[in-house]
Amino acid sequence: MAVVAQVAHHAKWQSRAAMTDDSQGVITFTATIDNGWHVYSNELPAGGPTPLSVEWDNTKGVKLTGELKSSPAPTRVHDDVFDMDLSWWEKSVTLSQKFEVTGEKYSISGNLRYMTCNDRECNAPSTEPFSFSGTVQKKKNENESDVVQEESRNDEDSTLAASDPVTVSHDKLWAPVTYSDGNSPTGSSTDGNSLWYVFFACFLGGLLALLTPCVWPIIPLTVSFFLKKSENRRRAVASAITYGVAIIVIYLLLGLLVTAIFGADALNNLATNAVCNIVFFLLLVVFALSFFGAFEIKLPSSWSNRMDERAERTTGIVSIFFMAFTLVIVSFSCTGPIIGTLLVEAASSGSTLAPAVGMFAFALALALPFTLFALFPSWLKQLPRSGGWMNTVKVVLGFVELALSLKFLSVADLAYGWHILDREVFIVLWIVIFGALGLYLLGLIRFKNDDEVKELGVIRLFLALASLAFTAYLLPGLWGATLRATSAFVPPMTTQDFNLNGEAAVVFDDFDSGMAEAAKTGKPVFIDFSGYGCVNCRKMEGAVLSRDDVSSLIHDRFITITLMVDDRSRLDSPVYVEENGKQVKLSTVGDKWSYLQRYKFNSNSQPFYVVLNPEGELISGPVAYDENVEKFMSFLLKALDK
Repeated sequence: MAVVAQVAHHAKWQSRAAMTDDSQGVITFTATIDNGWHVYSNELPAGGPTPLSVEWDNTKGVKLTGELKSSPAPTRVHDDVFDMDLSWWEKSVTLSQKFEVTGEKYSISGNLRYMTCNDRECNAPSTEPFSFSGTVQKKKNENESDVVQEESRNDEDSTLAASDPVTVSHDKLWAPVTYSDGNSPTGSSTDGNSLWYVFFACFLGGLLALLTPCVWPIIPLTVSFFLKKSENRRRAVASAITYGVAIIVIYLLLGLLVTAIFGADALNNLATNAVCNIVFFLLLVVFALSFFGAFEIKLPSSWSNRMDERAERTTGIVSIFFMAFTLVIVSFSCTGPIIGTLLVEAASSGSTLAPAVGMFAFALALALPFTLFALFPSWLKQLPRSGGWMNTVKVVLGFVELALSLKFLSVADLAYGWHILDREVFIVLWIVIFGALGLYLLGLIRFKNDDEVKELGVIRLFLALASLAFTAYLLPGLWGATLRATSAFVPPMTTQDFNLNGEAAVVFDDFDSGMAEAAKTGKPVFIDFSGYGCVNCRKMEGAVLSRDDVSSLIHDRFITITLMVDDRSRLDSPVYVEENGKQVKLSTVGDKWSYLQRYKFNSNSQPFYVVLNPEGELISGPVAYDENVEKFMSFLLKALDK
């Protein structure tokens, strides 16, 4: 028996295909949108809601021509929930896609994927299936033809009905729950701190870039040049300040360029896209090898020579800007890997503005010393001399980039279920990396560009101790310790094979299997709807679920089921279900659990926690993102009381 979902999607779609001449046709999708709701367009910035897209599963006998067009054009506004500029349609929209028939018979099928929101909440992405077929009959006169169109949509002849709809063997377990006491699902929480995180991380990166051998020696030379070049100190200071502003402008333009190129659809799937994350992983490994001295990444010397010539031929502000360009090019071999790392982090942080904000922060840190030393020239005498310590800074950054690279490989590994970088493997690699860093700082490991460490300075010693202490902190993680300080990087505990007590906590990743275990034991069921790319899910795991009192209560008194709604593992075969009177195709494991959440709990947001009895009835919840431990414990204890 097919289950029928009750959750509303606030947009009703109709689709049709029509031939415009003998061989040309057009497919139109028309949506009627509920008042107060909107459908997001197909051009959205990274880190925002899911953009509208069309998945063409079958285009036999036809060739798509042109791009998907909309009427009317989407409205562009600033959305406070996502804190970014978005575009959407309200009330209604018609999308059209032209096609050309290349054979006598043709068939077209696929899914239209879209997301709806209002000013308070959003629905999870939904799919709208479509299917059309037709026959072009040639007449004796080659200039004439008959087009016999067989349009089908969600009926018995539809190609989407080739497989039977999903049959739920335990209807009661999948039945929609009843909420009481006004305890209904709420919209997802948004993280408004991502831009601040990007700003401070990139500002720190700029400060580290100052300590590299490509930048540090330039500071006193450039400031002294401005002070000697001008007749009075005030003018020299003004020139140095302009120089600092020029550096900021150049790097800010770089951030804006990245935003313009990658700020729309290309970045929407960065959070779990395997190709993007593997590319980022390899990119950071290359940067790390460069800092270790394997090779040098630098721009052509002709570029810096050309900028030098321009600076000499020009005067005033233009000359200063060319000097700033020269600094950027000359220092690229040291700053390039740092900038690349920061841009990768910023681009995948969930905000279109992040690359621009990150480059502004990086440039601000880089430009500060030029301005400060121009204002207070006596400070120049107190600067440490250039030397081997700057190469040490580069190597330390290489170790850090190597450690960060594993984060991106881990994201792809988790989303696609490869299991090549489970929690223990990740922690082992970090132990090796940070342990080697500690030994390097102690002088026990040397690279080809390093000077011999004859004696340890205080700063180097403390950094070595900090690295070795962090290595020791990681060791218990091999046996299941929480490692709360690293929860944002280390894979979740569900990939852990061991724990400190010698056995891993049982967490089911399949709803029916977990409910079957609950029927055997009589325990209540704690369900966690989560996602690999869900930032707030990781926060809840680190701040609440990993606490000893919470985790012990859950694992001792409940059957735990964790369902990842963005798990991209393919189902053995596509599953078709009825939702809002339409047939919906579920292709991945994540699609299945997302549908379960919509159908049974009338919710689309993550994290989402509920407690059920073994019969599948709600006894406590739901709870969304809230780091208040007392409230979460109350939610669990309420279930046990019932």
